[in-house]
Amino acid sequence: MPDPSPQSPPSASDPAAKPRLHYGWIMMGVTFLVLLAGAGVRATPGVLIRPLQSAFGWSTGEISFAISINLVLYGLMGPFAAALMQTIGVRRVAVIALTLLASGALLSLTMSSTAMLTLTWGFMVGTGSGMAALTLGATVANRWFIKHRGLAMGLMTASAATGQLVFLPLMAALVTTYGWQGAVWTSGLGAVIMLPLAWTAMRESPASLGLAPIGGHLPAEGVPVSPTPASANPFGNAFGALREGMHHKGFWLLAGSFFICGASTNGFIGTHFISMCVDHGISEVRSASLLAAMGIFDLMGTTASGWLSDRFDNRKLLFWYYGLRGLSLLFLPFAFGFDFYGLPIFAVFYGLDWIATVPPTVRLTTDIFGRERGPIVFGWIVACHQIGAAFATLAAGMMRASLGNYQLATYCSGALCVLGAVLVLRIRSHAKPIGLAA
Repeated sequence: MPDPSPQSPPSASDPAAKPRLHYGWIMMGVTFLVLLAGAGVRATPGVLIRPLQSAFGWSTGEISFAISINLVLYGLMGPFAAALMQTIGVRRVAVIALTLLASGALLSLTMSSTAMLTLTWGFMVGTGSGMAALTLGATVANRWFIKHRGLAMGLMTASAATGQLVFLPLMAALVTTYGWQGAVWTSGLGAVIMLPLAWTAMRESPASLGLAPIGGHLPAEGVPVSPTPASANPFGNAFGALREGMHHKGFWLLAGSFFICGASTNGFIGTHFISMCVDHGISEVRSASLLAAMGIFDLMGTTASGWLSDRFDNRKLLFWYYGLRGLSLLFLPFAFGFDFYGLPIFAVFYGLDWIATVPPTVRLTTDIFGRERGPIVFGWIVACHQIGAAFATLAAGMMRASLGNYQLATYCSGALCVLGAVLVLRIRSHAKPIGLAA
């Protein structure tokens, strides 16, 4: 092959023209840390309820109101954050998210009323956490990766989801040792530390550096193609993606299965597992440790899921994930009957599957709606995930109050997962995304 002339642009297939490490991996690493910082802040409210009651005399209902606003905004901000990334850029959205997370956490150190609690941990942290969540990872993965896209999404998903579980015992220990302020200082400063890294290291797309995505190619003339221009109005762009999605059967199947995902993870196990363990005479510390163990296994499971989503039919992967999660939940009531190994077995198998559904769901959404439109549509699917979580939190609590135990709620959650396994097999993948080339 003759040497290119000095005037010839570098070829994406020429090893000499490539940097040793593609910048896409650096973007993934920085995004991983941004999502991890967000996870640390999101883990904090779960350990603040009783300390705030003791410090200020606030009721559980008053504190829960602020946390509920946080959860709602976390779910609803996704599509608007994805649309905003196409308007003002990924870097600015990440910096705004970290600023809101840090400001909300650190300002709460001065609070003396429930109104301030609602403003800081409800609106500010809720908005920031929704912007630094799964849609950020989906946008980065779609822009920077063609090859290894699933693996990259798996790693970033593990950071966002697993980090919250892993940070939970750390925050609980800080509260025990230093009071509620210790946990708040730690989570807020974690977001502050990430701000300069996000601003200096994040880039909008491979095109901004003259690169092709990982596994992709530059055009023959060597001029990279920029991302598809988006509407200048992020709200119009977000609702336009919703209208487009609502006319497609695949959207409803993905949204329905993700509703079940949220109900069976954040909504049921994430909210009620510690209470369920206490009902069986297990301490809160051991219960939180089991949740942290699930988080560690989720890191492995979700990363492996991303790798698998690059190689196998994502509908079949989701079938197995939902089916096995359903079986593990149906086993849970019996796990309490085994003194030493019942719950650890559940923690391993359920943990491996905790949020492994995300990489295949992102992949299928991208296949159907395209690399630029896909993250916005996925944001709406994440909103359905949070609606499912809210539904399960309320329903399981009502069943516990009515029956005195979580057994019926556990069986219902397992049955929902089996239904989700059936739903995902009806999704049709598309070689060409609707209205947009991949």
